[in-house]
Amino acid sequence: MSALTPTVHPASRTVALHTLGCKLNFADSGGMARQFRARGWEVVEFGTHSDVVLLNTCTVTSEADRKCRQTIRRALRANPDAFVIVTGCFAQLSPGQVESIDGVDLVLGAREKHDIFRYLTALAKREETQVDVSCIDDVTEFGAAFSASERSRAFLKIQDGCDYSCSFCTIPAARGRSRSARVREIVAQAHEIAGRGHREIVLSGVNIGLFGQERGDSLLPLLEALDRVDGIRRFRISSIEPNLLTDDIIDFVAGSRAFVPHFHIPLQSGDDEVLGAMRRRYRRDVYTGRVERIVQAMPDAAIGVDVIVGFPTETKCHFQNTFDYVSDLPVSYLHVFTYSERPGTVAVERLGGSPVPKAERSQRNRRLRLLSEKKQAAFARRFQGTRRPVLWEYGAASGGEGAASSIMSGYTDNYIRVQAPHDAGRAGTIELAQLGPLLPTGNVDVA
Repeated sequence: MSALTPTVHPASRTVALHTLGCKLNFADSGGMARQFRARGWEVVEFGTHSDVVLLNTCTVTSEADRKCRQTIRRALRANPDAFVIVTGCFAQLSPGQVESIDGVDLVLGAREKHDIFRYLTALAKREETQVDVSCIDDVTEFGAAFSASERSRAFLKIQDGCDYSCSFCTIPAARGRSRSARVREIVAQAHEIAGRGHREIVLSGVNIGLFGQERGDSLLPLLEALDRVDGIRRFRISSIEPNLLTDDIIDFVAGSRAFVPHFHIPLQSGDDEVLGAMRRRYRRDVYTGRVERIVQAMPDAAIGVDVIVGFPTETKCHFQNTFDYVSDLPVSYLHVFTYSERPGTVAVERLGGSPVPKAERSQRNRRLRLLSEKKQAAFARRFQGTRRPVLWEYGAASGGEGAASSIMSGYTDNYIRVQAPHDAGRAGTIELAQLGPLLPTGNVDVA
């Protein structure tokens, strides 16, 4: 590892950014892009020639690690003369793996990525990779960030890190303890996003239900303040733990001006024994209570569920309990993840490798994904013939070469993906649209 070199701010240059992983990573990348633009840099498309390539990485599974290594090598092949920076969760947890890839110039950790220009010099390729990755226990600052591209939605980071210790998860080791911005700072960012013409903000974080707890605050006052921001028509909560989703939050969303009827609530397992082994802070009865409260307050609400299959203690009976439990829940869709052994986690150190064969893990994943498709289709059919507000997205029109009519897509307030004939003038607008039949694409047609 080479020593930190002095700062040299270059003249106008180009930088290409590429993000892997979650919405929070995209928000962080948006913050880094603004650092470059503020200094006169041009942000160009990843894969094109640029002076700097910046990769923001993910490490949630072993497959994510593999994709990170693959993407770094692909970027180096495509742009061999560029100054290559790697940051993000994979860089924080496995800096040695990144450093060993020939051609990487700079590796930055969770704290350092928010101050990139401390490290940029003449941008000449280096014989030795410079690595600056702080111990995660020393990461206490909150790096404000949001991503606001040409799409109609923006992702606003309100919280980072996690104080939980789920036995399968490396995120606390990659992002540190929970920390968040002040309400007034987030409200100011929301006004900035509104000024850019965006109409929807997705609130993002690692564990946003912990917002403000490090200083005695809570999430609800933030939601109330954001609901008063002019110009933002819709706010969406990206994901919130069931034990942190209070009645007050549910009731507030039900009666708010701008918060949409959509919740994403991690479950991970529908079996209490597995939840205990996972060190989750709730059991099925708590989760059931949260879903029932939402449906009672907002019968049209979409409810998304995260589930992990193949955890080391998950027997066939445990999995069937999960399948049956989720089948009976009035939820709208699932995000299904296959358990991945992560070095340093309790699940690996104390439980060892999963006795569930990978083929069996894949089969369980497929069963739940098929269940998700059925639930998503059933939820969409409930609203066929009704009118829902749709936010139409920017972006290239879809359709094959020579197609007679291209399409545009968007989301209803309750997270149904819809499509209609492309009309550039409607992009970025919210309109009441009558929902038609389910299409082969899984989207819903708009009459």
